Amino acid sequence: MPVNLSVKDVPDDLAEKLRQRAKRHHRSLQGELVAILEEATGPAKLSLHEAENTLRNLGLATGDESTAWVREMRDAR
Repeated sequence: MPVNLSVKDVPDDLAEKLRQRAKRHHRSLQGELVAILEEATGPAKLSLHEAENTLRNLGLATGDESTAWVREMRDAR
């Protein structure tokens, strides 16, 4: 069941930036705020260096192997 949240005392300039961001993404302000919260609470993203080390540790030697691994990871979502 959805929960109502409230943010008080948002500075005018920040509220305007959020409105502009929502407009750029073709969303309502509410939709944009939910998208921001989803992104902020989603799984942590690896840095390029961390991703490179992870792939290296997997021992992938060819492009075909890495392609298969990426497809497997994508399909697991």
